[in-house]
Amino acid sequence: MSTFATDLTIDELKAEADRLFNRKRLTNFGLPALVFVYLVYVFFAFDVSGMAQRANWENGKTLIADSYSYKTHVSRDNRTGEVSTAIEGERKGRYPDGEAPDWVSLGETTVIDLEDGHIVRFGPKIIEYEIPGFGIVRATPIRSAGVQAELPAGEVPDWINVSKNRMAITTDAGRLTVTRNRSEVFRYFNGWELFWFTLDSPYYGKPFPELAGLAARGEAGAILNDFWTNKMWRHQDVAWAIFETILMAFLGTLGAGMIALPLAFLATRNFNPLKSVRFLTRRVFDFVRGVDALIWTVVLARAFGPGPLTGALAILVTDTGTFGKIFSEALENVDEKQIEGVQSTGANAPQRYRYGVIPQVTPVLLSQLLYFLESNTRSATVIGAITGGGIGLLLTQAIITQKDWEEVAYYIVLIILMVMLMDWFSGWLRRRLIQGETGKIRKARDTKAKSFFLP
Repeated sequence: MSTFATDLTIDELKAEADRLFNRKRLTNFGLPALVFVYLVYVFFAFDVSGMAQRANWENGKTLIADSYSYKTHVSRDNRTGEVSTAIEGERKGRYPDGEAPDWVSLGETTVIDLEDGHIVRFGPKIIEYEIPGFGIVRATPIRSAGVQAELPAGEVPDWINVSKNRMAITTDAGRLTVTRNRSEVFRYFNGWELFWFTLDSPYYGKPFPELAGLAARGEAGAILNDFWTNKMWRHQDVAWAIFETILMAFLGTLGAGMIALPLAFLATRNFNPLKSVRFLTRRVFDFVRGVDALIWTVVLARAFGPGPLTGALAILVTDTGTFGKIFSEALENVDEKQIEGVQSTGANAPQRYRYGVIPQVTPVLLSQLLYFLESNTRSATVIGAITGGGIGLLLTQAIITQKDWEEVAYYIVLIILMVMLMDWFSGWLRRRLIQGETGKIRKARDTKAKSFFLP
């Protein structure tokens, strides 16, 4: 039987219990209330409701549509009457003179059939757009007077924009823009046109069975070369950019690990008795990892110029501080008995580190190195956009053009696949190295135990 001895009276005990209960209740309800008040403050401080009202959802829909479709431009020079057709309006995707898609009929009056009754005519002087259910819109571009538009009677719909120098019509079938110097029709199609072969390639437009037959008859090299040197999608440049991005991550991560490991010994209590050296080393680690890799990228780019090597150095500097902290903490937790066992054999200091310390921290070192290699692959994409190297540079260039969003989607898909590949590779390597090393140690221990007990 146990007794509970206290100097407090019953009333004092009740008061103490009430006080503890009230404190717990205040904690349980007060913290969520503070979080709620902070979220309300963020809602008004960042004007979340205003952001929703200012959002242009039409532009968002257009951007998404551009990521899985392409535009064919049919352009007319109003000064000379010359008509040209090009994919995405690029010179590299231009149809040869006198040629056009089957929905464009070239002639003195060029007829563009946008289907579903939408027909655009580029006449010698007048541009016409026949719109089902609305009528025919005419525009006469005059260099001295701008664009004279003729519309059916009635109110002008919001999908027609008319001014003195410009007329723009946007429908579900396509878009027509007329200025005093140029008339242009945009028509969207799903897919990534010219992804495999450009218009000047003899293999453009051929179905896969026919290409397979040509490859079997000895044209495989030419087919691969036309795809690899595609001037529109630049597969050769993209592959090299992917390689540069992975190389930046690999060199930066591996270099940081090689520099951080010896420095980590200087930052540990059990390997460095000098407190001042330990303090200085740890502050160096704090400094280099306290500055973000993007900041180091800007600084190093001013010092060494743009390029993949600058990106690798930025990753190296940042990760040296991170690895130094992680490695030093791992070294402080090593088993001293294993080191003493190696020392008892007469091993010198380097041998004690090699056989008594490194095997203990190797799983931690490899695990962190492989994790940061995977993470730095993503970081190298952003760093490459600043230093001028890797897939990040191509992605930035495609975004700046504000037109080739299918290329942006292509690069984003490649970046995701690259990260997934590095994730799989690092996991496979981690299992091979760490688990394999653990298995070897366990096997050696079992063998030693058997030899001890067996005669």
